[in-house]
Order: sequence, then structure tokens, then C-alpha cells
Amino acid sequence: MEPVTNDAIAMDAPNRNALGQSASVAFIITHTIKAGEEKPYEDWLAAILDAVSRSSGYLGREIFRPGHGSRKYTTIVRFNSHEHLNAWAESDVRRSYVESVSDLLERGDQHEIRTGIDFWFTPGGIKPPKPWKQFLLTLSAVYPLTLILPRILGPLFNLVPPPLNDQLVKGFAVAASLTALLTFVDHAALHAAGETMAV
Repeated sequence: MEPVTNDAIAMDAPNRNALGQSASVAFIITHTIKAGEEKPYEDWLAAILDAVSRSSGYLGREIFRPGHGSRKYTTIVRFNSHEHLNAWAESDVRRSYVESVSDLLERGDQHEIRTGIDFWFTPGGIKPPKPWKQFLLTLSAVYPLTLILPRILGPLFNLVPPPLNDQLVKGFAVAASLTALLTFVDHAALHAAGETMAV
């Protein structure tokens, strides 16, 4: 059995909506397979993921493979709306795939629906980052931005009349810009850290 891996497919599909990942809906499927059925299950998984990638509203997926001593697969498939997710979940295509894999599973097809961003979900067998790693990761994103943003925004404030160049307004603008950037920069770093831990 290969080590736990995170097969992440970035959410850059053509049908990705303008709201981004925060508006996505996650379809989380957990399968515990029977001993010795890894190869047939991997073939089945590749086929069903190819099928779902052509579904309306599909955004991306991640696969968390079993670690040592485990045979549990967790797959996260994201859609841009509940309607598109339900359409896939209740489709004849998915039903046919699930029926074809039932003999390989110990506990049947288990799934749930969650809304929001993926790093709030930690599959079994994958430990979240330690606090000191989270601190360093966040600091590595925050510190450079606190140096760069004031230098970029400073000249712009000199061009606007009072009270828009007030110190409180400047502070709010810097804080808002920093928060907006961290929404993307820190999330990407956390995602990359999660992939590194999973290998």
C-alpha cells in the first residue's frame, strides 16, 4: 500500500464560478475497501472521477489515500452549487458506478455534504499542522505583506483629500488589503502544507 497522498486537482476548471472556492459545496465520499482490492478500486476511482469531471458545476477534487494499516479512501469532490452536487449524487451514472464497486467495499458507500473551504476538513489518518507550524506559516505570509502594503498604499493616500487620508482610514485600508491577500495567499500555503504532510 502506498503512503497517504493528497491528489489535489486545482479549482481552475472552465466552469468555476466567480465567487471562488468559498462558495463551493463539497461532496465527501469515504470508502473502506477489502484487503487486496486496491488495484481494482484505483481503476474504478479513476473512471468515476473522469465521469464526474464532466458534470455541470464541477470545480475540482482531492483524494486522500490510505496510510499504513488502513484501507480507507476519502475523496472530496466540489461543485459550485447544491443543485449541481445533488444532480450528480442522484444521477444514474453515479448510481451505476456505486453498484459496480459495492463488492470491493467493506462498509458500503458513505458520503456527506459540506459547505465552505476544504482545509476545515481533516480526513481520518491525516494530522492537522502543529501550532508552531501554523504560526510560522502565517507569519511567513503576514510579515512580508506588512512591509510591502504600506509602501504601496502610502503614495496613493497622498493623492486623496482629507478625511480619506486620515490615519484611521489608512489603517483600515491596510488591514483590509492584508486580510484580502491572506484569504488567498495563506490558504494556498496551507493547502500546499497539507499536501506536503500527506505525502
